[in-house]
Amino acid sequence: MHPSLAKAFYFILLLTGIFACSTSVIMIKTSAVHPTTLAAWRLILAAVFLSPLFIWAWRREPEHFGWRDLKPSVLPAVLLALHFISWAAGARMTWAANATLIVNMVPIVMPFFLFFLIRERVNRPEIIGTLLALAGVVVLTMGDYRIAPGNLLGDFVCFASMLLFGLYLAYGRLNRSIKSLWLYMVPLYAIAGVICLILSIPFANPLVLPSANEIGWLIALALIPTVLGHSLLNFSLKHISGQAVSVCNLGQFVFAGIMAFFIFGETPHLPFYPAVLLVLAGAVTVVLAMPPTAPPPVRVLGPQMPQAADLKKGT
Repeated sequence: MHPSLAKAFYFILLLTGIFACSTSVIMIKTSAVHPTTLAAWRLILAAVFLSPLFIWAWRREPEHFGWRDLKPSVLPAVLLALHFISWAAGARMTWAANATLIVNMVPIVMPFFLFFLIRERVNRPEIIGTLLALAGVVVLTMGDYRIAPGNLLGDFVCFASMLLFGLYLAYGRLNRSIKSLWLYMVPLYAIAGVICLILSIPFANPLVLPSANEIGWLIALALIPTVLGHSLLNFSLKHISGQAVSVCNLGQFVFAGIMAFFIFGETPHLPFYPAVLLVLAGAVTVVLAMPPTAPPPVRVLGPQMPQAADLKKGT
């Protein structure tokens, strides 16, 4: 496959993951389950749904997974658990577009995380794209603070959740050399789910099943933004720079804002529109700054997706 086609393929997968993740805020605001319990079952169900891929990958190359191989998943699991809990709480305290934008302001902190963890430097076009996207963030948040000051607490909670999400993504980039995506992600989801389950005990009995309607939302949360969305984000980190993923991920608030308009009647205010243009301009700048070739090949044991080595060879 031509390098430019390979680049387009990876960004199509990234865009799909971003849209899948953007549905999270809609489902969270619709559900009435406590944030800790919601996060617990979302992660546990995701691990269950992905377990066939985990078993298949483990049987294919059992030497690549043992008890010691759980270690790379532990710290990201803790960060993901705390992110999901704080995200579920903050998303219910502010507008959907606002919450989604703030929780995905990862480009603010990602360059620092990536530099201190793996010494990954950011080039000039990526910096320009990041500044454009952050200008969109400033335009939107300043306008929202004037219109709805009651959203301030929810915005702060989402900001804290963003910091946790940024660290989680940075560690995903750090662990990109792991042989199998599924041998990394499934234990990560399971460990994070157990952490949330323990943290939910003081607030609600996590073993008491909610209504059938709530169970449906839990399953949808596990399948769409978690299994599909987060898995595609982690896959993208194997082939696309961490800064590019984080800037493009800002586009979640566009999808979330449109869905919230039709579902909840949340009408975007005037600052929303220039913010969209600035964020998209920043994302396009970062994408165009990508080199035409993919990073070093990483074999992924999962669905039959093109390998980086095969894409370079044109097979």
